[in-house]
Amino acid sequence: MRAILALIFLCLAWPALAQEAEAPAIDRSATGGAQTLEDILARQRGDAVAPRTGDANSAAAELSGQLGVLGGASDPDLWRALRYNSADISVSAGGDVGKVLVQDGGMAWYEFRQGPLTKIGAYLLLGTTGLLILFYLLRGTVPLDYDKTGRTIVRFKFVERMAHWVMAGSFILLGITGIFVKYGRDYIAPYLGKDFNSVLLIGSKFIHNNVSWAFMLSLIVVFFMWVLHNIPNRTDIKWFAQAGGIVGSKHPPAKKFNGGQKIIFWSVILLGASISMSGLSLLFPFELPLFAKTFAAINSLGLPSLLGQPDLPTILAPQEEMQLAQLWHAIVSFVLMAIIIAHIYIGTLGMEGAYDAMGSGEVDEAWAKQHHSIWLEEVQTKQDSASKNATPAE
Repeated sequence: MRAILALIFLCLAWPALAQEAEAPAIDRSATGGAQTLEDILARQRGDAVAPRTGDANSAAAELSGQLGVLGGASDPDLWRALRYNSADISVSAGGDVGKVLVQDGGMAWYEFRQGPLTKIGAYLLLGTTGLLILFYLLRGTVPLDYDKTGRTIVRFKFVERMAHWVMAGSFILLGITGIFVKYGRDYIAPYLGKDFNSVLLIGSKFIHNNVSWAFMLSLIVVFFMWVLHNIPNRTDIKWFAQAGGIVGSKHPPAKKFNGGQKIIFWSVILLGASISMSGLSLLFPFELPLFAKTFAAINSLGLPSLLGQPDLPTILAPQEEMQLAQLWHAIVSFVLMAIIIAHIYIGTLGMEGAYDAMGSGEVDEAWAKQHHSIWLEEVQTKQDSASKNATPAE
């Protein structure tokens, strides 16, 4: 009789046991049967994970002298359904956005942010700085080939310098505060304390969010002010062929902006605009989602299929939009910071007299002749023409 009852029980329990056997075995003893990081990562990989994880309340009840989950009452089935997106729920406000209570995709964002983004960003900034130090030790400051004449010429007017320094100053503040936010928990809190790090990051976030408006405004002003001077032309080819005089002793002719400065200009404009757009998306995630529409446009061009990849997702929750915007914001910012570090080097230590152009706005004619000879000729021609046409005072 016992054998018959055991056989009947085995037949009834077999489907459940078979279903449980299909999923990979995950040790949940440390969590009392609750979800673990391994569960989350397994679902992201597409692995089968058994939704039945045991009753967390029963594990909590075994803790001597302690209350169980929710005071001894638990709803594991409800939360399990939320985890697997199978719960039929309604919310009073927020629509579909408010229904997103559990989002495993955040783990992929977190792992990339803590791993590759942290390392590659640090390597890029430190590596750029190290290479510039090495180059300075080998090349030194590029000197003037001509003796200074003592006659100066206006290189940049006050409004140009003001726009440049507002953009430069705001970008430096944004870069520093962004680095604090990115690396504060790992490299500031352990040495200076969590309280100091908390105050630092709260202040950094306030500065970052508000100074960003000055950067975006100055970016627009600089674009319209200098775009006509930064259109590529044939003189840039010769400039690049001679490495702009940085390497070697020849100094190719150039107009108001040489080939290298044009690269800096378009890098700042294009990358700065991209950083600004992703930053606005982070400030207003529900009003300015970017990536779903961008992915749809990429799919319409057939780019994923050309690379042998499936189409990019075109339906993204606001949380996913913010995660993608944050990663893009950080990646592009790291690239632009590396470019600006090189720009700062050339404008200060790298070239004699270069800082005067944005400092006082006036440069010696010898400097202009060496680095921007075509521009110098154009300015002198205009000055001579103006002096000839001037009417003598009576």
